[in-house]
Amino acid sequence: MLPPPLPNQIGVLQRVLDRVAVAAADGGPAPICIFGLDGVLYDSRPRTLQVLLEYAAEIRAEDPELAAALSSMTIEQVRYLLSDTLRECGVTHADVLRDVTAVWRERFYTDDYALLDQPTPGAVEFVRAIHGAGGSIIYFSGRDVPSMLLGTLTSLRDHGFPIASVGVQTVLKPDATLGTEAFKRRQFPRIGKLGDVIAVFDQDPMSCEQAKELFPNADVALVDTWHEADEQSDTTNISLVRDFRL
Repeated sequence: MLPPPLPNQIGVLQRVLDRVAVAAADGGPAPICIFGLDGVLYDSRPRTLQVLLEYAAEIRAEDPELAAALSSMTIEQVRYLLSDTLRECGVTHADVLRDVTAVWRERFYTDDYALLDQPTPGAVEFVRAIHGAGGSIIYFSGRDVPSMLLGTLTSLRDHGFPIASVGVQTVLKPDATLGTEAFKRRQFPRIGKLGDVIAVFDQDPMSCEQAKELFPNADVALVDTWHEADEQSDTTNISLVRDFRL
């Protein structure tokens, strides 16, 4: 059973919905809401778990001890950092970490594995409500176009998020070699030229800081699906939400 939403979460989400509805009623350009994907609209833990279980099956004959450790993993043990995830099942040797990380990196950032992601609680309903109220939706992610565009769009469609509709865009990195931080730093101002940014939801504190600096009047929220942020911290005018349940 899910814990209740954070105390301020419902207020933040409702305020964004209200702001979108009011701005859309004015008849100008559609107000913009920017959403990250991994760790924001989606739980990517199933992707990591699948990679580890597959690798365990592949190495069972040559390394039964490592295979047994990886096979014991549950989704609750998957952490933001792969090294922390592997530590959960007792895998800490540097050479083993290197080998597992190489396999994970090769598969994790691909179309097929992106289809394993599951929507964050309330995410589909909230994004649909924003779009229905007249808001423009921008899916903004460090995923790259060559490896993950098709899987991303398929997943969004299959889970019921708005796509292929007026006022909906997907902005991904042009290639995997471009760093996510640099990509977002460049793209945020370009997105801002499209209209009034009402809200930004991202899982990276630095991206949230960038967004707040560029869009001081926007509601900027750190989406802490990994339960790593301090619930009491509110020193940067950035809200904290765990999911999108109203």
